[in-house]
Amino acid sequence: MSDSLTQQTIALAGLAQSACLVQQIARRGQADDAAMAASLASLFKIDAKDAPDVFGGLGGIQLGLRQLLKQLGGPGMDPEQAGYAATLLILERKFMADSAMVDAVRDGVERIALKAEHSPSILDDSVVAELAGLYQQTISTLLPKVMVGGEPGYLRQTRNTDHIRALLLAGIRSAVLWRQSGGNRWKLFFQRRRVLDTAVSLLARA
Repeated sequence: MSDSLTQQTIALAGLAQSACLVQQIARRGQADDAAMAASLASLFKIDAKDAPDVFGGLGGIQLGLRQLLKQLGGPGMDPEQAGYAATLLILERKFMADSAMVDAVRDGVERIALKAEHSPSILDDSVVAELAGLYQQTISTLLPKVMVGGEPGYLRQTRNTDHIRALLLAGIRSAVLWRQSGGNRWKLFFQRRRVLDTAVSLLARA
């Protein structure tokens, strides 16, 4: 198992986890708190030593690894989650090509990190709201838009839309990590089986 493939698989699991959590909130009005905390915390791990550290260890992306196996393995593949992930990968390329936006997001994340340090939880509504605002001011201005489907009653609630936007920002973080680890669409297409095997191995260790 190559180190770069491991890093890429973990990053893809992070992306899959964000997409799954967005869907959970949009459809049910709630999501897995532990997985959500790990995904949002990844935004503040700018100087992490490796991909597992970005998510606080493999335990932080168990949900993402399970979803990745479903998405790449065939049975259980969710087109809606796949659509979210695919759109985030497109947005990541446009985001990284805009140096001013990259700087704005970095500055915003650093500012919010200070607030998070003094909050009872990374899931504190005020922290999530600031992350959501940062997404709305930056990534959300790019095309294509991430069109989130779900129950209108849940999607009208500010707290839920804040969580969704914050998780989409975390998804961009994972997409950036994947690209930085050497990932690209053609490589994923040809290495799909190896990514699946790597995900199985990582899940067994999580």
